[in-house]
Amino acid sequence: MLAHPQNSSRNDADDTQRREENLTMWSVNSEAMPLGDLLVRTASRTPDRIAIALPGEEHTYAELLNESILIARGLLSLGIERGDHVGIVAPNSYEFVAALFGTALVGAVSVPLSVRSTPRELAYVIPHAELKVIFATDLIRSHADSVQRIADAFPGLSDSDASKPLHLASAPHLQHVVMLQGEDRPGTIGRVAFAKLADQSSSDAVNIARSRVRIRDAGLVLYTSGTTSNPKGCLLSHENITRGTFARPGAAFSAEEFTEPMVMWCAPPLFHSAAIQGLLFCIHLGGTFLTDVHLDGDRALALARKYRANSLWGMFMAAMRSLMDAEGFDPAEFSHVHSMMSVGTPADLMELQSVFPQALLVNGLGMTEVTGWFALSDRADTPEQRARTQGKPVTGAEIRVIDPETGEDRPDNTPGELLIRTYTVMLGYFHDEEKTREAIDENGWLHTGDLVSRTPTGHLIFEGRIKDMLKVGGENVPTTEIEVFLCEHPDVLIAEVVGIPDARLDEVPVAFVQLSRGSMATADDLIAYCKGELASFKTPRAIFFKEETDWPMSSTKISKVALRVEAREHQVSSTRP
Repeated sequence: MLAHPQNSSRNDADDTQRREENLTMWSVNSEAMPLGDLLVRTASRTPDRIAIALPGEEHTYAELLNESILIARGLLSLGIERGDHVGIVAPNSYEFVAALFGTALVGAVSVPLSVRSTPRELAYVIPHAELKVIFATDLIRSHADSVQRIADAFPGLSDSDASKPLHLASAPHLQHVVMLQGEDRPGTIGRVAFAKLADQSSSDAVNIARSRVRIRDAGLVLYTSGTTSNPKGCLLSHENITRGTFARPGAAFSAEEFTEPMVMWCAPPLFHSAAIQGLLFCIHLGGTFLTDVHLDGDRALALARKYRANSLWGMFMAAMRSLMDAEGFDPAEFSHVHSMMSVGTPADLMELQSVFPQALLVNGLGMTEVTGWFALSDRADTPEQRARTQGKPVTGAEIRVIDPETGEDRPDNTPGELLIRTYTVMLGYFHDEEKTREAIDENGWLHTGDLVSRTPTGHLIFEGRIKDMLKVGGENVPTTEIEVFLCEHPDVLIAEVVGIPDARLDEVPVAFVQLSRGSMATADDLIAYCKGELASFKTPRAIFFKEETDWPMSSTKISKVALRVEAREHQVSSTRP
């Protein structure tokens, strides 16, 4: 029906407002591509821009693409095919990023592992992940010799002929360990030899392999500690990895409004889903990614100064504090910083906002099973909301907060278990159908095990974890893993692990132990037993002894709630003058 003439101006105004609202609503596109295509696209657009910089080195997008293609050619020469699993045991580095993309270019699946993994941990993960090739470096050999740890996990490696596929009984799928940097080691293929192998395959062969990768193919397996003693491998598709990475941070940060290329300082290790998401978001924007082989405040400050970092992705307050506590740090030098991402206590985040008042602080909730962030601060959030809530579910994420006992939905402001259903939920746990069924129900809801409450405005507030899990410096640490290991000591009868607050790592583990009758083991003995077998951040900071009648009990089991209170009392008494 035609509008009356007297209403035409009002209708025009309504149409204009509607068009503007639609443009805002539809400004974030749902884009997905194979991981290798991301680097190819950005390198073709900005070949001479610096892609990645570390202290003392920088590399352009063209250089990164060329190195990634060389690695891909080497993998093809070693017989790696689409769907094969390739491990990356390296610190944050140019080599790590090139290996990630080189693996993706041939359609293989990257499995990044922590350089802090102990031989015990590697002995489980490497065969479980069915790794055919492992990439390693000597970049932090004096601090964490990952190649030696692999050799300790599989003693036959050092005696093997590197020119032939490996035959290790305890790792039957593993064929080669390749050094992307550093000295040749026994049983490994050195950098020079690997480059010669790459000459046996062409760039055309890599391009053909790249063209065969499907969006729903697996692209990553990220291992995350669960509530059992062994970690679980989250199988993530190329859609999981790229579609979520492009859309979610872009919505929170309003990337379209950036007036200059992003220069992102990112602190966490790249085997962590949050750091990988930061890396890929930065490359998607054609930005420069700043990182380091290990976290050091003074080095981070110098790097951020040199490249004028305008987005700070500390992710965790421990990393942000390392930067702010560095000698010579002056907030005035960083008045150009437009955004930052971190989680922490409300007091921590309010302090962070006061140091960088002009920057948009993004808080959030994430987990490896959802390929990173699933809730982020909204653009319209106030500083108070950014500090005290973990934001709102991102577009495309369905959220339920339920009573974990009854499955009924909880009302606002009432803690319950968080359930998520979205396109970034993992394909499943690798080689663990039972745990996959436990985690993802028949209707596609991922049961996170996290306790959250939802405000009337739709913001989420993290309330804790249903099952015991510590968060040490941003890393999930299951108390069960430490308890099981302690109980393997011949003198330990019972072990219970809880967390206590820590200024640097947010929380750290301590253990309560009941010794076998007649044992004379000391706290120092048990801590020494853990060192070298458990990663340093999993090693208990203190051991407290219990007699059989001393344990605080709930109706049927030892009360960890009471143990946490007791641990904090020990902590307070030990700090009194």
